[in-house]
Amino acid sequence: MDTIISEIRSELQNNIDLKTQESSRNFFKEEIQSYGVKSAIVAKMSKDYFKSIKNNSKEEIFRLCDELWKSQTMEESFIACNWSYFVHKEYQPNDFNVFEKWIANYVNNWASCDTLCNHTVGEFLEMYPEYVSRLKEMAKSENRWMRRASAVSLIIPAKKGLFIQDIFEIANILLTDKDDLVQKGYGWMLKVACQKHQQEVFGYIISNKSIMPRTALRYAIEKMPEDLRKAAMEK
Repeated sequence: MDTIISEIRSELQNNIDLKTQESSRNFFKEEIQSYGVKSAIVAKMSKDYFKSIKNNSKEEIFRLCDELWKSQTMEESFIACNWSYFVHKEYQPNDFNVFEKWIANYVNNWASCDTLCNHTVGEFLEMYPEYVSRLKEMAKSENRWMRRASAVSLIIPAKKGLFIQDIFEIANILLTDKDDLVQKGYGWMLKVACQKHQQEVFGYIISNKSIMPRTALRYAIEKMPEDLRKAAMEK
């Protein structure tokens, strides 16, 4: 089983692209570890290598994901995210503890956070909606990635019109957060929720715009009609 990790790392080393390596750093304020491999290649590797482990148990696959996460490199985290999503039909309630551990211990940039939370965690929450309450606990964490995760885990469900009241509750917890990546995360959540609940989201923003950071506000109203955007931006 561990041989596959070595093979993945060897192939990543063989596909380093210096331009990709340099450009990827421009997207992050924090220091990141990245091979510099193009995302299309990483996605293909995820699928190709999964073929050799797809008959293994979910627990064995999660153990491999854990090893990839431990490297703290972005490309390996993306493969781990893809693998954990590929087995989503097998999710059980206790798997939330695994996902939460990855966020708390290994996530170190917004791209890894969003890739894991949008798909793996988002899918899990649609299967087990009672676990949305755990996001509200995460929203109070001192860990910035846990707080961002509490919002971006609802991006895909929000596109379907789900969890609107929970979305407002999480936004309330994060409302005056000082971290710009958390502000962008919950602003994005509100923007997506607006697709199915425009009036409710607009009303929420109008009620809170005096204390909502401008970064979050701009994200939240980005897709609204022009007249609503102007009303939301008025001081």
